[in-house]
Amino acid sequence: MAAKTAITPTRAEDYPEWYQQVIRGADLAENSSVRGCMVIKPWGYAIWENMQRALDRMFKETGHQNAYFPLFIPMSYLEKEAEHVEGFAKECAVVTHHRLEPDGKGGLRPAGPLEEPLIVRPTSETIIGATYAKWVQSYRDLPILINQWANVVRWEMRTRLFLRTAEFLWQEGHTVHATSEEAMEETRKMLDVYADFAENYMAMPVIKGEKTAGERFPGAVHTFSIEAMMQDGKALQAGTSHFLGQNFSKAQEIKFQDQNSEIAYAWTTSWGVSTRLVGALIMSHSDDDGLVLPPRLAPLHAIIMPIYRDDAQRAEVLEYCKSLQRELRAQSFGEEKIRVDIDDRDLRGGEKKWYHVRRGVPIRIEVGPKDLAANAAFVARRDTNQSAGMPRAELIANISSMLEEMQSNLFTRALQMRESRTVDLHSEKEFRDYFAGDDEKTKISAGGFARCWFSSEEEVQGLLDELKVTIRCIPLTDAESDAPSKTTGKCFLTGKETSNLAVFAKSY
Repeated sequence: MAAKTAITPTRAEDYPEWYQQVIRGADLAENSSVRGCMVIKPWGYAIWENMQRALDRMFKETGHQNAYFPLFIPMSYLEKEAEHVEGFAKECAVVTHHRLEPDGKGGLRPAGPLEEPLIVRPTSETIIGATYAKWVQSYRDLPILINQWANVVRWEMRTRLFLRTAEFLWQEGHTVHATSEEAMEETRKMLDVYADFAENYMAMPVIKGEKTAGERFPGAVHTFSIEAMMQDGKALQAGTSHFLGQNFSKAQEIKFQDQNSEIAYAWTTSWGVSTRLVGALIMSHSDDDGLVLPPRLAPLHAIIMPIYRDDAQRAEVLEYCKSLQRELRAQSFGEEKIRVDIDDRDLRGGEKKWYHVRRGVPIRIEVGPKDLAANAAFVARRDTNQSAGMPRAELIANISSMLEEMQSNLFTRALQMRESRTVDLHSEKEFRDYFAGDDEKTKISAGGFARCWFSSEEEVQGLLDELKVTIRCIPLTDAESDAPSKTTGKCFLTGKETSNLAVFAKSY
């Protein structure tokens, strides 16, 4: 008889449906009445706020400031950068009228056609570039290092909560530099910020790399990304940083007088992550009982659950819980105080326990009359599901180290999973065997990550399309240990000698 789980179906039974049920069970979000859009509920939004808080601090520590730019973009702005408009044209929401009027039948109709249609921003390079063109006159005005927290709209055909919705929340950084070298340094720096955040806050190991031309951001010269493996073996692009060269500067006339009194076009970058990271968090760590959260991003670090039989016990136990809460809140976890609440709702103990299990609260603390008498508590960890009685003094002294251990444990577990599903492939047969045969029932991907030498994107694209595989990135070699043992190899498909080594995977 299979063990009972809090989430039905399990990952092994139906992975996509399991993902949806984890979101429902943890009360993170729900579909809205607008097709393709979502309502992010308080627990889900609290996770996003913690992500925002950490990233915002990291951006400011690297010299960036926050600003805000318009939601609407004149269509002519997009038309100035041909590759950019081509890349986003099918996803753009367009505003053509500026008001509504009665239609004479009890309804409403659009009225007042706009002289120029407005695009609801799919991304803001063009509108921000037009603004920067006014701000930049001299080399003394550079660099401009600005980020904005905003929403964007892209008409997606197939939507999934957090991973792909018509409207989503994100941040987008847009910077301007006097030289190509400065702009490329910025591009790589922000990629490193994203990798740091993914690994040290999300406990999600990532591969940093450059996108191939076919996967590049429309209008960019170079696109870099961080790629993570989800528990079903698929890749998820968790952040991108783009070196835009002078493409947008020339389209938007961002130019300046340099130190030699000559007029030069500026060099620009853009970079962003979105609420997709919440989906990445779910699929990196969660289990068949629900959400599992890394402590650094959890809305609560611990929940205290009082247990009692009558009003007399309730008063004593609650007083103990409140004093324990005060002591725990005085402890620090990293740069923050421990976040701990008391759940004294009128629910059965088992119902209350599973409520917090499904929501992924890292530490559950139960306190009953026996714990009170022993000056102790019953403590359970969400990452391992281990539980045991613990003296109060020990709990207070060790809660920070417990959270650190949980954070580290989740990263190690995710890294081991990725490494166990990463291979080197050298032939078409190996490639086909590795990626063919997805489980149609569970939707769990055949294969995982494959490192392969390839001759060119064009020559392998037909096979990739057939197997629904993509080139995730060409890994960067920041350290000697990251570098491949040789600098060239034979293409897995054509047999040609090549210097192109990439990570291939099925993806979200």
